[in-house]
Amino acid sequence: MTETLLNAADYWTVGEEIEDTKAPKDLPIDKIWSERKFTAKLVNPANRRKLKVIIVGTGLAGGAAAATLGEAGYQVENFCYQDSPRRAHSIAAQGGINAAKNYRNDNDSTYRLFYDTVKGGDYRARETNVYRLAEVSANIIDQCVAQGVPFAREYGGLLDTRSFGGVQVQRTFYARGQTGQQLLIGAYQALERQVAAGTVKMHTRHEMIELITVDGVAKGIVTRDMVTGKIEAWTGDAVVLATGGYGNVFFLSTNAMGCNVTAGWRAHRKGAYFGNPCYTQIHPTCIPVHGETQSKLTLMSESLRNDGRIWVPKRAEDCDKDPRQIPEEDRDYYLERIYPAFGNLVPRDIASRQAKNMCDEGRGVGPAVKEVDPVTGKERMVRRGVYLDFSDAINRMGAKAVEAKYGNLFDMYKQITADDPYKVPMRIYPAVHYTMGGVWVDYDLMTSIEGLYCTGEANFSDHGANRLGASALMQGLSDGYFVLPNTINDYLADAAQHAHVELDHPAVQEAVKSATDRINTLLSINGTRTVDSIHKELGNIMWEYCGMERTEEGLKTAIHKIRSLRDEFWSNVKVTGVNEDFNQTLERAGRLADFLELGELMCIDALHRRESCGGHFRAESQTEEGEALRHDDQYAYVAAWEWAGEGNKPILHKEPLVYKAIELKQRSYK
Repeated sequence: MTETLLNAADYWTVGEEIEDTKAPKDLPIDKIWSERKFTAKLVNPANRRKLKVIIVGTGLAGGAAAATLGEAGYQVENFCYQDSPRRAHSIAAQGGINAAKNYRNDNDSTYRLFYDTVKGGDYRARETNVYRLAEVSANIIDQCVAQGVPFAREYGGLLDTRSFGGVQVQRTFYARGQTGQQLLIGAYQALERQVAAGTVKMHTRHEMIELITVDGVAKGIVTRDMVTGKIEAWTGDAVVLATGGYGNVFFLSTNAMGCNVTAGWRAHRKGAYFGNPCYTQIHPTCIPVHGETQSKLTLMSESLRNDGRIWVPKRAEDCDKDPRQIPEEDRDYYLERIYPAFGNLVPRDIASRQAKNMCDEGRGVGPAVKEVDPVTGKERMVRRGVYLDFSDAINRMGAKAVEAKYGNLFDMYKQITADDPYKVPMRIYPAVHYTMGGVWVDYDLMTSIEGLYCTGEANFSDHGANRLGASALMQGLSDGYFVLPNTINDYLADAAQHAHVELDHPAVQEAVKSATDRINTLLSINGTRTVDSIHKELGNIMWEYCGMERTEEGLKTAIHKIRSLRDEFWSNVKVTGVNEDFNQTLERAGRLADFLELGELMCIDALHRRESCGGHFRAESQTEEGEALRHDDQYAYVAAWEWAGEGNKPILHKEPLVYKAIELKQRSYK
């Protein structure tokens, strides 16, 4: 029997149920966070100076956490693979950051932000974490304004806000199309202040390649100096992973080319559960793929959907025409037609799926691109694009007003495509963007490994099956500034269990040897295939079978293909150069090795969940109208996967999702 013919359940084993034990029980949801902060143990200032926290990542989550813990007096060792914390991928976020301040007096509230987030995630997020996120959102804006972040302001000087997908209020604060950059600069300034004060030691151009555990407790990391190749161990009293998402498993994504899963995956192999890995965000507003040699996709902010209207021609024969020559009556503003209550501001998963549907019907626009049909395996040419049109907004507001809100985005689009969006509609198409899955954490943000914490996009906790726009920056800063600093002290306060681990400890030496052996193996294979060629093949498999639409047979096929590709990688990859030097091929090879294992788990996770929810669309589970159909009686849980060793089936632990403050219902944006 071949692997593709196995029964679905033969790909995993089921372990015992788990639960989050850190959130206080039997309290109203608006009291849980304040109660947890009060009951958490404290560390007095004199003792903080004796404790060391290792933080991997310098984006909004990592940089904010390092700055805050450094200011609190802890010793902080902060690592990033970039040449500066300012290069963290948080800088690429464009559209804005949500906060329940109700400045517009449009009936917004903490509860409404909480409700919108849980609903937007299709009721697959843990409600206690989501409510806390909504609760501290207003504090984030105050913090950033105090840091000097130049949020957009109205004529009278008040902070301006705009709408984002999946909501009917205007709660998104923004800095033109550069919100992530401005917020990161604010966190970077706070971080550098602590570097100057000596509480934070910054290690740039260092990549984490292994986690150190002693008797199941996280005690440090192993890094590779990306300039010299030096492999080094670092030990401390707690480890925090703030290393972003794993969207580059698809090869083509909106992520920076360096974004990877290695830190989280190394932790997973040491015992950290991985939650909901198949939940990937497909962003509807990206510049379409233009050719086979492309290695990166460019995001156009969701904020453009505030004033831009999305449409395709009603007739396939019009798709070759200049869009300006297609009269209004021959245009299908399909989101406004299908979802009149939300229109162009439906959540990302819905907007993405409908764009795919339009193109599948033969009404896509732009040049046709070559695809392989996942069912027949035959090549086909398909137009993958829809129009995002600002002509109405320019007529209504004037070009100057549009430029003030979106000018840098329009300039970026023109530089990439050579089309002027002030004159010709943009062409957009969905692409892999954010990953809602990640390392499993409890309410305190601690993983299933004692002493190991995970924050921001690297964890699974706040977004369910689909992230609402403008919530990524909110979660990163929430975790870094307000959550982790109030929960990690509960662990660090018990000094008796934090005996210092020396660098000659056997567990430290074993981790260094494991990392070194892995690098030597990659360098010794000397095959015929490049790292990028294998990564691109993996990406094609993931996109075709575990992308916007998934089926049982397709996922089984993907698992079989990934296993074969992984064998090909470990027997035939060619990694040039040596370790003791700047070697980007070696860097990419190490990351790809982890992507090949993660990709299989993503497909197994998607295979086991026989329902559609959020960004996870199973073709076998849809309504008569083609919308996602959940099965709450069977799948209202977090899937937390445990590593069972090389060649063994992963172990599925279910964390039941209990909703007390919100009612489970099928989503409708019509």
